[in-house]
Amino acid sequence: MLNVSVALPSGHTELLSLPCSCKVGDLKIEARQKFRRGFLKLVTAGGQPLTDPEQILQDVIQEGDSITALALEARVAATDWAFALWCRDGSVVTWGHLNLGGDSSEFQDQLRNVSEVQATESAFAAILADGSVITWGNPVSGGDNSEMKLENVQQIQATSAAFAAILADGSVATWGDECSGGDSSDVEDQLINVQHVQATDSAFVAIRADGSAVAWGDPDKGGDSCVGQEKLKNVLQIQARRRAFAAILSDGSVATWGDERSGGDSSDVQDQLINVQYIQASERAFVAICSDGSVVAWGDPLMGGDIPGVDEIKNVKAVQSTRQAFAAILADGSVVAWGNPGYGGDIWGCAISSETRVNLKNVQHIQATCAAFAAILTDGSVATWGDPKYGGDSGEVHEQLRSVQKIQATSAAFAAILADGSAVAWGDPDAGGDSSDVQDQLINVQYIQATERAFVAICADGSVVAWGDPDIGGDISGVQNQFWYL
Repeated sequence: MLNVSVALPSGHTELLSLPCSCKVGDLKIEARQKFRRGFLKLVTAGGQPLTDPEQILQDVIQEGDSITALALEARVAATDWAFALWCRDGSVVTWGHLNLGGDSSEFQDQLRNVSEVQATESAFAAILADGSVITWGNPVSGGDNSEMKLENVQQIQATSAAFAAILADGSVATWGDECSGGDSSDVEDQLINVQHVQATDSAFVAIRADGSAVAWGDPDKGGDSCVGQEKLKNVLQIQARRRAFAAILSDGSVATWGDERSGGDSSDVQDQLINVQYIQASERAFVAICSDGSVVAWGDPLMGGDIPGVDEIKNVKAVQSTRQAFAAILADGSVVAWGNPGYGGDIWGCAISSETRVNLKNVQHIQATCAAFAAILTDGSVATWGDPKYGGDSGEVHEQLRSVQKIQATSAAFAAILADGSAVAWGDPDAGGDSSDVQDQLINVQYIQATERAFVAICADGSVVAWGDPDIGGDISGVQNQFWYL
């Protein structure tokens, strides 16, 4: 037997005895069970991290050695169809639709020391600590970068079917569907000193160090910034939706381009776009919050591009959106909504239960599915409105929604983390709205992530719980044992 002393930084120490043939992964499992802590990084007394779970333990440590166990943050990325879970010093575990990001087995021996994972609708791209990139999933949507060698990658952004990577020298490399931004050859000579990249469904825009911007991809969805190139100076931030971009400039004005019917043309409200602080977007409209708390909307009027009684809306603090409606939190905690009523644009149907309508007051935060809103109130209760099939009716779980801390959403369901660490879900049962089968496992939940139709929860002890559509992330039975080795 091999006796090893494992200690947390707090001083809590456990003496573990393992067979001499055991591996680093076995030591991790023992340490996690003893400490009831998940995702541990093991470091020898000499400062050597034990990162390979398949390495024989006695090859790297000796009898009586001391090991320090550091708690790592588990992170989750999602395509529409699959999840990827990783720790910065561990490998990656994936599940969901096998051909659309759920199967990374071909690259498991390479997926070590992952620093970041990004996703298109059906493929993943992982940045490793050495700046290289590993991709998997649908090759048409960016899951295959084998024809290009990526080095010194700093960050990655994604459209629905293509990736764009910013390199250390400020240049940009792209791959995936050419019509969705995967081909940047036409603007390659302009992609220098790039600081940040933003994306619509099918186009990218890069902000350079001098504040100028350049776009590429589908010209009908924002991939052609030439129409407003002379305006794209001193860009501070960019908001994007499916078909258009909106850029906040350093003087507080706004420049827009892309599909005119989807907010790419803001000329009708340009004189009102003064001292803009923040922009939010629905599927085909934008709304800007100005420094005086007023709001300005443009785009498709049926999807929130027109605000009835806009002059009466003052002191706006935050805006959230479904696909076709907006909801704004005012300084006094009240809420104003507009857009398509069936998508949450009418708060008249707002309810804390199926029978009780409420006035929205003391609202702290709002989350949204495709067609419904959920608001956390100051007392920790939740009010919902919009399409009941998409989570707009929380009546069945009303009594459970107490001391709510955070809410996450799939396309048609909500999941709330409560103060006691439990979680409650509602909405479309097939999209994660029913967590009854895993309710007893939802203990000390730290974090929840979602695909289009499934949730995954990370608990304090490192356990992982999933529910919703089993074909796109709601079933982890096939990878359950892999989580212990992260």
